[in-house]
Amino acid sequence: PTSSGGLSWLSSLSSFYLSCPTMISQLFLLSPRGDSIIHRDYRGELDRSTTEIFFKNVKFFQGKHQEAPPIFNIDGVNYMYMKKNGIFFVMTSISNISPSLAMEFLLRVTKVFKDYCGVFSEESIRSNFLLLYELLDEIMDNGFIQGTSSDTLKAYIFNEPVVVEKKKMKFQLPKFNPKTTSSDATNKPISFKHSNQGGRDEIFVDIFERVSLTFNSNGNVLHSAIDGTIQMKSYLSGNPDLKLALNEELTIGKGTAQGSFGVVEIDDCNFHECVRLDDFDSQRIISFTPPDGEFVVMNYRITNDFRVPFRIFPFFELSSPYKVELIVKIRADIPENNSGTNIVVQFPVPKSTSSASSTTGIGVTGQTTEYDSKKQLVTWKIKKMGGGTEQTLRTKIVLTKPHTSNVRKEIGPVSLQFEVPLYNPSNLQVRYLRIMSNGMGTTNPYRWVRYVTKSQAYVCRL
Repeated sequence: PTSSGGLSWLSSLSSFYLSCPTMISQLFLLSPRGDSIIHRDYRGELDRSTTEIFFKNVKFFQGKHQEAPPIFNIDGVNYMYMKKNGIFFVMTSISNISPSLAMEFLLRVTKVFKDYCGVFSEESIRSNFLLLYELLDEIMDNGFIQGTSSDTLKAYIFNEPVVVEKKKMKFQLPKFNPKTTSSDATNKPISFKHSNQGGRDEIFVDIFERVSLTFNSNGNVLHSAIDGTIQMKSYLSGNPDLKLALNEELTIGKGTAQGSFGVVEIDDCNFHECVRLDDFDSQRIISFTPPDGEFVVMNYRITNDFRVPFRIFPFFELSSPYKVELIVKIRADIPENNSGTNIVVQFPVPKSTSSASSTTGIGVTGQTTEYDSKKQLVTWKIKKMGGGTEQTLRTKIVLTKPHTSNVRKEIGPVSLQFEVPLYNPSNLQVRYLRIMSNGMGTTNPYRWVRYVTKSQAYVCRL
């Protein structure tokens, strides 16, 4: 093209960027107390008072004692935030920015920070603020997003991380099983894989499954689904190719298994861009070269029948016109060698409730109950529950007025939160993880595989 044509094209491109609605004015991090830990102003459009305005409104939104939504507007300024480990990640813009883009960008920034700091906490952020400012300058330029890939950013980052270790207990249990490692082992900065500080070559594979279930009042399943993720973090030197093999009896597409025994049926799945699927259809083998940082190899979803980890059974007793008794029984239908941890059961009570008292079984330890009169919510916490066991909570509710036939509808639903390590209800398994040697790393790196099941939306209707 001619010189004038080139200038015209350049002028049009400049006009496009100037009118682009994805410009970000500021990005800052606040502590739970409202202290500004990191503050980066990209465009000079707003002053630093935005941090105070944000913290005031996030705690008392619209003058009420309630938390603000993830995105809100005050005096023409859009505030978008995400809370991670008590830290507020906040982004401001005077443009009409896409909400989904804003939240996805904040999520990726938190992942990049964790990749480069190892541990994500207020202490690690304060210890690595030079590194994090360097990352923010490379991630964004003049309010325009440049890239959030930890693997790509490593070529432009020169500050070394300051490692912040978690506080250790005075009494340490001895390690009886050399085939296991601490869950804190993944809390190493990714830059350590290129230095002598990181120790041995190793790779971590996590299979996370989030279970959504809806029960009726009889304990029967109305809806069930599993959202699964295969997540990986690599500390291998030399970036070798990997082969991850899943169940041979794995079918994709609902109804394809046709009741065959031992077959794992998933509805659909998607893969990371680095994955090669040459052998996936025939052998269920995923090949890839892992990028730096933590990344998701595969996402999958299951809606067919599977073994329910926990069952909820509610029972009603109307002892008098002013008293209602609700009995909630929880049964762990997981294998006996597994245990559920961090179990929390919650249910709301009628608005006319004057008091609610709860009791657990005789001689039971590791359980607490609480009634919040302001929220009118009963909470039951269980530290640990073994497979094949049952626990019962009996709650006596005293009303200020006689109950009606609709009192059952005013109580509940009962929600359940839990975590089960070393177990996944889908039975999706990693057959092997093979590291193809390229002559640059160790010949036999450590491979760690972990299975974790968590509740996502676990509800029993009353």
